[in-house]
Amino acid sequence: MNNHKMMLTRQQLQQQRACVSRRACTQKPRVSCKVLSFFGKTPKEVDMERVWRQADAVCLDVDCTVTTSDSLDLFAKHMGVGEKCRALTHAAMDGTVDLTESLRARIRLLGHTRIEDIDRFHELYPPETRLAPNIETLVSTLQRYGVHVYLISGGFRELIAPLANRLGIPETNVYANEMLWAMRTTTEHPEDRVLSLAGFNEQLATSRNMGKNDVIRDIRSSKNHRTIVMVGDGITDLETVIEADLFIGYGGVVERKAVREADECDWYVYDFGVLEKAMRDRKLRVAMVGSGAWACAMMSIVAANLRESGSDGIFDPMASMWVYEETVELDDGTPTKLTSLINEIHENPKYLPGTHLGDNVVADPDLINVVKDADILIVCTPHQFIEGILDRIVDAGGVRCDARAISLVKGLCIGDNGAQLISEMIRKKLGIDCSVLMGANIASDIAKGEFGEAVIAYNDCTNAKIFRQLVERPHFDITLLPDVAGAELCGTLKNIVAIAAGIVDGLGYGSNTKAAIIRRGLDEMKRFSKRLYPDVMDATFLETCGVADLITTCYSGRNRRVAMEFTQAKCKGVDTTFDELEDRMLNGQKLQGVMTSNELQAFLRDNGWEQEFPLFTMINDVINGRADPSVIAAQPQSQHE
Repeated sequence: MNNHKMMLTRQQLQQQRACVSRRACTQKPRVSCKVLSFFGKTPKEVDMERVWRQADAVCLDVDCTVTTSDSLDLFAKHMGVGEKCRALTHAAMDGTVDLTESLRARIRLLGHTRIEDIDRFHELYPPETRLAPNIETLVSTLQRYGVHVYLISGGFRELIAPLANRLGIPETNVYANEMLWAMRTTTEHPEDRVLSLAGFNEQLATSRNMGKNDVIRDIRSSKNHRTIVMVGDGITDLETVIEADLFIGYGGVVERKAVREADECDWYVYDFGVLEKAMRDRKLRVAMVGSGAWACAMMSIVAANLRESGSDGIFDPMASMWVYEETVELDDGTPTKLTSLINEIHENPKYLPGTHLGDNVVADPDLINVVKDADILIVCTPHQFIEGILDRIVDAGGVRCDARAISLVKGLCIGDNGAQLISEMIRKKLGIDCSVLMGANIASDIAKGEFGEAVIAYNDCTNAKIFRQLVERPHFDITLLPDVAGAELCGTLKNIVAIAAGIVDGLGYGSNTKAAIIRRGLDEMKRFSKRLYPDVMDATFLETCGVADLITTCYSGRNRRVAMEFTQAKCKGVDTTFDELEDRMLNGQKLQGVMTSNELQAFLRDNGWEQEFPLFTMINDVINGRADPSVIAAQPQSQHE
């Protein structure tokens, strides 16, 4: 391949992409900083470190980057053709020979290879003997920070897979060539057949020059990564400057002059320890959006974890919390801003008195100031306000492109376009990944340190592991669950069933009736969830976010308590409404079950599903005065098999 022609193509493609640069995190053109100075850092070097720390995906070449030798060369040595293979490899990595042609030639050298030879190779050269210095530490650190790590190699998956396993990199994150095998006769006897190497899959992008760009482009679009860094030693790695946001050349095994001196090489290192330290200098900033009882309970947990993470931890020890500004009266009647009071006494005396939030929590009434530089957003507000809050954030410029969110909001947005999960709304409006935390959690009990558990339901397991580090405590156990829709709908719909449980208590009925209501409620929760999202897991309803949260909410919590008060008043002939009781009993907090019931019922009515969900329908009739509370005890079975 003509190297000058290749460079010209790269420059042309970069120019074409200049007006739609993917480097949204930096909003700066690519700059080259070369080898880090031993006598301090230049502004360009600092800029490259900043991009490195913003990465949400790091792609590593394998041969002579992750490993101390080329895997195919080492295997060729094992097969007795090492010198010839090494020469072909060197030519491809220096850019003097086309990669595909080099692979063909090397495979021809190994044409007599049997599948047993691969197994024997791994026995003689286990992964721990082949890894480059500090690479395991680097990968581990990247994963702690929630950075996705990929292996992109012009080598072969058969030789690389054990390395990925050793590094804890999922098989789905490995992009490499694949050998082709065929049964061959080794003697004149037809029965003497063995599985032998017959070539390689030339359709894969990794088998050709510039192909790693196709891989990175696919990773970016399919995984929604914003900032991707490529690290490698050879020309085929340097080619990725077209698609990668940062290219780091590595010379710790082989120093290739063509790579080190290339203008396109942004940063050149000889030791992965340099990159690992630069990543450890990154501290993730946490922001809480909300300041109600549950937000404050979680903030007390988060603040404790931030304090204890220490200098080696991944989090900034300080956290910010957006507080909707209100005026509260002190014991002596003096009016005081709630934000100022929280920052003075480090607790929220209105919504969760007596719970210490932590000296490292700063309350701020400016929503945009709280979220603009946050790496992690914890969203915990009444669901009826969430869309307006998100719109304000978007109008002000949004959040960091590499931020991630976790929603504690229990609710469902019902609009002209149907039903939408709160986490879906956050993802779409802010353009970032959003997990959810749901469980059998009463805010005051968790804040007091009573044992509880929750699930973090996720789309991205790497982000979920970050959130678990942030919220798990000895008294607060976290399970990771790959079912966002199931967990979120459980947390939403159980508030409606809790109203029915409160009605049962208000009527003075016993455990039989309440158990029946809970059982029927769980059934309708499950059927409705799977109607909207068929992939919802049955097992989710047996998790703490399912039946456990339902039981807890039906025996305590504000929805059950207000519904009981409503029913008792009705039994006494006192006319009242849920709105009146919310104002009187909840000290400014919101009754999510009533609003969710009204939204859900409109959705059921529009879709003709009311008869299929009779408990939900009956609860809504009671809420809105269309039925007496006593009808709950005579609830008929729904019409379903």
